[in-house]
Amino acid sequence: PQRPDPAEDEEQREVRPAPEQRERDGGAEAGGRHGRPRRPRLDALPLRSVAARAARLAGVLAPDMIVVVGAFGTVVVLEADVCGSGASSRNGGFCDVSLTHGFLNGLAHWPDEIGILERLGRENLSELIDTVDRYAIDADVRRTDEIGFATDEHQLASNEETASIFEAHGIPHTLLDQEQARSRLDSPTYLGALTQTGRIALVDPARLAWGLRRAVERMGGVIYDHTRVTQIDADQLRVRVGSEHGAIHAQRVIVATNAWAEPLRQMRRYVVPVYDHVLMTEPLSDDQMAEIGWTGREGASDVGNQFHYYRLSADNRILWGGYDANYYWRNGMGADLEQRTESFELLARHFFETFPQLEGLGFSHKWAGPIGTTSKFAAAFGTRHGERLAWVGGYTGLGVGASRFGARVALDLVDGLATERTMLQMVQRKPIPFPPEPARSIAIRATKRALAKEDETGERTPWVRLLDRFGVGFDS
Repeated sequence: PQRPDPAEDEEQREVRPAPEQRERDGGAEAGGRHGRPRRPRLDALPLRSVAARAARLAGVLAPDMIVVVGAFGTVVVLEADVCGSGASSRNGGFCDVSLTHGFLNGLAHWPDEIGILERLGRENLSELIDTVDRYAIDADVRRTDEIGFATDEHQLASNEETASIFEAHGIPHTLLDQEQARSRLDSPTYLGALTQTGRIALVDPARLAWGLRRAVERMGGVIYDHTRVTQIDADQLRVRVGSEHGAIHAQRVIVATNAWAEPLRQMRRYVVPVYDHVLMTEPLSDDQMAEIGWTGREGASDVGNQFHYYRLSADNRILWGGYDANYYWRNGMGADLEQRTESFELLARHFFETFPQLEGLGFSHKWAGPIGTTSKFAAAFGTRHGERLAWVGGYTGLGVGASRFGARVALDLVDGLATERTMLQMVQRKPIPFPPEPARSIAIRATKRALAKEDETGERTPWVRLLDRFGVGFDS
């Protein structure tokens, strides 16, 4: 469905993140429609003192906001829109063990530390699940396998090569032939598959964001919605975080806005927004579920550079996203970029090519949003103002779990701690910055075309090989 006219009923006004996510802006416990609280603007509430432990929780669980830590452990979260309205609630719901946008990407960039990164990633995912249990967050969190399906002969060879690397590094996996692959999820396009065992959790991302928000507030954190930060500066004593509604002076600040890298010029050199698009089907009937199988309800994707990712919701809808990633001039962002008709039509066509047995099934929801990416596909870190401010962003679509780790690193940085996390090469050394326009747009478009060509032929192009040498590239 298209975005409804603004004159229509408020409940129908937004393109919804997912059927489980009934109100993108959070609703209102006081005067709202769906039991989701609206938070006041900065000028509407006084600050209050809270326990120091809330500072760490607020930072860890607020991946798309600016977290301000003041005296006596006072914690304030500043959100430009509504808490949870960005990537926190509109992602695909894949929470990965990897902190580096996949094991292979981590191995390519940080081979000497890949064992440490893997261990920290496993611990991070387990701790996130423990947090969900501890605060009784109803987010349909399920630890499961991820299956990468090969749809071309050269992708079979790629899966075999990946399996041999997994074997060498002790990554649990299973290589599937065509019959085995189609027994897990049936599509005539599948030639084989590679399963990564237990490396993801599937979540309802909006309910996860809402639950974490409630947990922060129970511990005394203050969240201000509709408070876009317009300026950050500092004197010898404090950092000043200013908005059009007022300012806060703080001892420590974490900028965790990911793709929304507006507050910091330094951050915009390393993190660019790339728009990703998603469709959600109507619920499948029992007969339709029987047609495709998927009794294991694993997370799924195909294994090209430009790939689709897909999962089942609790009510048996299929979330289907990815493939067509789009960058806009000068890090362009805005609601108008979320309604690119050709991207949604391309996704729909690919869906029915993959599952022709579901022809006639409707799509109930569509949405899009920016993914923050870096030239290494993994998060970049930085500090300013005498390390009283830390920033992190660029998770490249796998931030559900990795943003929790990134926030922990940022907290260590502003606390002045030398920890195992802060000593990592991925923290100590920034990725290659993106060039200014127009070179930025030209390079991104050229890379996207080259990766699409590789998907067709299975051969690495000269342009991509050159980027590989410098640790630079793009995929969807």
